[in-house]
Amino acid sequence: MNGISEVTEKYLELYRNNIDRIESMSSPYINSFRRAALEKFRELGIPSKKNEAYRYTNLNLFFDHDYSGYFLPVASDFEKAEAFKCDVEDLDTHGLVLLNGFYPTVRGKLHQLASGVWTGSLNEAALKFPELIEKHYGKYAKSDSDGLVHLNTAMASDGVFVYVPENVKLSKPVQVVNLVQADVDTFNQHRNLIIVEKGAEFSIIVCDHTLSPKKFLTNAVTEVYVGENAHFDILRVQNEHNAACKMTHTFIHQEKNSVTSSNNMTLHGGLIRNSTYHYLGGERAEAYSYGLALSDKWQHIDNYVNVDHASPNCTSNQLFKGVLDEMSTGAFNGRILVRPDAQGTQAYQKNNNILLTDDARMDTKPQLEIYADDVKCSHGATVGQLDENAMFYLQSRGISKREARLMLMFGFAHEVIQNIKIEPLRERMDNLVMQRLRGELSRCASCVVKCG
Repeated sequence: MNGISEVTEKYLELYRNNIDRIESMSSPYINSFRRAALEKFRELGIPSKKNEAYRYTNLNLFFDHDYSGYFLPVASDFEKAEAFKCDVEDLDTHGLVLLNGFYPTVRGKLHQLASGVWTGSLNEAALKFPELIEKHYGKYAKSDSDGLVHLNTAMASDGVFVYVPENVKLSKPVQVVNLVQADVDTFNQHRNLIIVEKGAEFSIIVCDHTLSPKKFLTNAVTEVYVGENAHFDILRVQNEHNAACKMTHTFIHQEKNSVTSSNNMTLHGGLIRNSTYHYLGGERAEAYSYGLALSDKWQHIDNYVNVDHASPNCTSNQLFKGVLDEMSTGAFNGRILVRPDAQGTQAYQKNNNILLTDDARMDTKPQLEIYADDVKCSHGATVGQLDENAMFYLQSRGISKREARLMLMFGFAHEVIQNIKIEPLRERMDNLVMQRLRGELSRCASCVVKCG
């Protein structure tokens, strides 16, 4: 196989078996990226632990598997997606429900809200807004070391498109519910493009759920453009079963005076890897990156963050926390790059983790790479147990050991949750996290998967 690993060859074969159908569903412009992306994937392959960014994550647990197919839907596949209802009370959003990255065929695939914001299918957008797609698609999702980004470009069929015109301020967020369901073990990919023009404000919530107890592997790429003076927030809530693997790659490109935040709230999943890239391409841009990971059993959660300070007087702040129980493992790999011209940079990074058992393990690697001299930068990481003095104090006030433990864990996690700006969702996340810490998997009411 000319040096190509057996695992990589599986996905090259999957490409050969499905590319004709994939291209028939996509626009010519999106298809024009596929051949070069495939060659780049062939060169890089599925990342192994030799890749420094994946040093602590063994992808073979899910990638070295013969998936029965690459998901390409028919109309009957969307029955459960059509019936899905979000169970977060008082959450006022513009809702989109996708099945394995595709839109239900009985709904309009591209819709304009009253505010002028367009949401819907990336494939449909490529036909209606060819100039926008050609200006932004494939411009930000770049990697010289991660073959999974190129695999997505080579094979992704559809995904979310959002266009927020100049100076439009959407008063309520868009909520995307990604449902994963199939009758066989399935690999699927989706590609998302979000364009937030100059002076606009936009928030998006992405909720990941599994609806059937098969083995799933999802590889998703999201490109985001945030124009001058624009504000953009993305919150991802992940609650999938132990046989699901979710790989997300989010690339956020910012112009001057823009403000963005990304928040990955991982409640459950077999193997989850979230890669977030912030590119501060204009002066006085601000980027805030948060994450909370709760894991038990043999779950593995990996957060990778790369913040590229390419312009002067920009600010970034990273806060990631993990609570690991039983045999679970986790990883955090955070990098801050300050380029020579990025004088006046302020960049901060913090990763804190609690291990609840002797068998849990966390690997953390905060990094600073600074080529400017007028900067304020700091980073730090901790891995430890619950504070015994705090436990003693709470118990001395008549609180049981179990409740004292829960209180300390919840207080630890809430530092991340409090950064959710939408109050009903923030309250819901507080409840979900408390239930998760109690050992109760809080499933969506529509979920048929009984994860023990």
